[in-house]
Amino acid sequence: MTASVFEASQLPNQNRVGPYTYVPTEWICILFLVLYSISTIIHLSQAVKFRLWWMLPTATFAGVLEILGWSARLWSSHSPKLLTPYEMQLVGTIIAPTPLVAANFIILGKIINQVGPQYSRLTPKLYTIIFCCFDVICLIVQAFGGASAAHAVSQDTSAAMGANIMLGGIAAQLFAIVVYVTLASEFFLRLKFNSPFRHVEQPRVLEKGQSAVSKNLRVLICAMAFCTLCIFIRSIYRTVELAGGWFGPVITTQHYFDWLDGAMVTLAIYSLNFFHPGIWLNKENPTGHDLEQAADEEEEEAEEEAAA
Repeated sequence: MTASVFEASQLPNQNRVGPYTYVPTEWICILFLVLYSISTIIHLSQAVKFRLWWMLPTATFAGVLEILGWSARLWSSHSPKLLTPYEMQLVGTIIAPTPLVAANFIILGKIINQVGPQYSRLTPKLYTIIFCCFDVICLIVQAFGGASAAHAVSQDTSAAMGANIMLGGIAAQLFAIVVYVTLASEFFLRLKFNSPFRHVEQPRVLEKGQSAVSKNLRVLICAMAFCTLCIFIRSIYRTVELAGGWFGPVITTQHYFDWLDGAMVTLAIYSLNFFHPGIWLNKENPTGHDLEQAADEEEEEAEEEAAA
């Protein structure tokens, strides 16, 4: 009874073409490879220009992983029965969005620092620590599951265990996104109705008629929401795909993968190119960095007092 749902559909079709059961379309692979390459180069230059070094192991790294995955799929379009590119694309595309999710977690913490930490259930620092640590765990689990499944396929044995591990990693990431969205929604509602969750020593003082959230910051928040939605759709697709079996109808249909994985992650990664935090986060608030530093110092003092 503990057997995976993959066992029901583990037996492949004898007429399938290689491990995919189809041949990846060459022009689609080239298209996504070009799109991800452009986005990654832009993310790298933006991270350097705005000195947002945390964008390198998050959005930029996500782009590198997608380039790896789609390069392997392009290779498979010429050699569909070869296992090496299949294994590469399996691991690359399964874990690539995870660092991108981490970028959203960090951006939310910085927005909270800028507009009012007192309205947040968690401190901005805790958002980064808790969610990014959980994100790293999800990445490791998915990578291990992908490698295990790829090895099983190469040995012509059941990939059920590896697929189950991947499914667990993606489900955990889906749960983290739901929690993140819930906490973010609570923060913005508390901000709107001026209902602080906790006391801070130096709350932000607004001038008469000044909005707590500038127009530019609203644009960034909308971009983050869109990015999160795209990744959420992709995670649901991946969950259904893996739950349907290693040779089930979802995982063996190329169009589903192209639209619900490739296209969704492309939209997500480009949303942070066009609405980059280096441009939009402090556009109307040059003191944003000072506020963030003050909030961090205040948090450290509170932790020291609690320890004492």
